[in-house]
Amino acid sequence: MMVSALIERELSAETFPIRGGVFVAVVGPSGAGKDTVIGYARSHFADETRLEFVRRVITRPSDMASEDHDTLADAAFVEAEADGAFAISWEAHGLRYGIPADIDWSVANGRVAVANVSRAIIPFLRERYANLAIVEITASPEVLAERLAMRGRESRGEVLARLARSANVTLSGPGVTSIDNSGPREAAGERFAEVLRKAMAFSDMSGLI
Repeated sequence: MMVSALIERELSAETFPIRGGVFVAVVGPSGAGKDTVIGYARSHFADETRLEFVRRVITRPSDMASEDHDTLADAAFVEAEADGAFAISWEAHGLRYGIPADIDWSVANGRVAVANVSRAIIPFLRERYANLAIVEITASPEVLAERLAMRGRESRGEVLARLARSANVTLSGPGVTSIDNSGPREAAGERFAEVLRKAMAFSDMSGLI
């Protein structure tokens, strides 16, 4: 039996949503710099044991231009998903994404988990984690277009279509913080770091109750 399946079995005795720690969901359009802001916080809190930066599983090879992630082929991803390897999984832009199941154990034990996720799974995250903080990383349309063009992964038409889709999606509900990352990464990084400090403080207090 996979380790993740054992974790899921242990958690089955607990009532969802999972309590104790905080799940910080980072969302935003492609090109907004989510990985850059997360990377800033990871360096800033390098010695902080209460924080866990989630390493996603994606059906895309890792390269220097994208985040550092684990890669699975489509068939292997589907098999892992069926075996309970992921706490949450979703599809976007022709790819599959998964958050490893052991993150549930981390949150249940009072840690703050930070993950880059899709807006579409926010309702599922609200059901799964009692303490959910949502951080929306944004940037001006001009900055988004420039960053996406620099990646060279998509044609101009595909870039414009992606921007149009992003413009039509809005977040609602409690616990949403919006951070503009159009300027220096340090500015957005410090705002994000403050969100994480508050999440750790909340987690510390939650553990005393």
